[in-house]
Amino acid sequence: MKKKLLALSLAMTFTSTSGILHAEGNLSAGKEKAAACVSCHGDNGNSLVSTFPKLAQQHSSYLIKQLQSFKDGTRKNPMMSSIAMGLTDEDMVDIAAYYAEQEVSANQLPVLDDEDEGEKKADSKNTIQTIIAQGSDLYRNGDLTREVSACIACHGPFGEGNKPAAFPLIKSQHADYLIKTLTDFKTDLRSNNPENMMHMIAKKMTDEEIKAVSYRISMMK
Repeated sequence: MKKKLLALSLAMTFTSTSGILHAEGNLSAGKEKAAACVSCHGDNGNSLVSTFPKLAQQHSSYLIKQLQSFKDGTRKNPMMSSIAMGLTDEDMVDIAAYYAEQEVSANQLPVLDDEDEGEKKADSKNTIQTIIAQGSDLYRNGDLTREVSACIACHGPFGEGNKPAAFPLIKSQHADYLIKTLTDFKTDLRSNNPENMMHMIAKKMTDEEIKAVSYRISMMK
């Protein structure tokens, strides 16, 4: 009897969560509620700071899932957790609906930093275009020899993601934020994804590969 009650409870929990992820939000209410997010995430969800993610055009299902994770502590970030704690389910749905309707902005070509410039002098082939080409190959084909899955499998050929599965849209995201995110998955600082799938992929990637694929994704439109 206890097992049946537990199964029923879990089923109701998952049904409730699924319902929230795919609920329809109020755009005008979401715009008003998102006003507090502008300082970090920019007007219309296009952050001007490369370490803060762009939220524009992101799938509402993914945004809701992340806000829930910040609220319940399964994703760690002191600032976002304190914000999410004050949000109701309705707030999350409305804010997510608003950002999902915005258009993500394109990025300028990444500039190699001083460390990369040093490497470039040592190897003339190590240009930004070469790095992006490496990232493009990894994004589409992965690396079967080291069991690194291709990004295209979950995030689509153009970085559009998968709304029903709550896999994020990643095209035109800031490269610096993508590098940090993949590194956090690699080091297990972040683990709020199904079966820790991203950790299993990222831990097999080198820092060079993380940078290359991040640069490539940042250039997708």
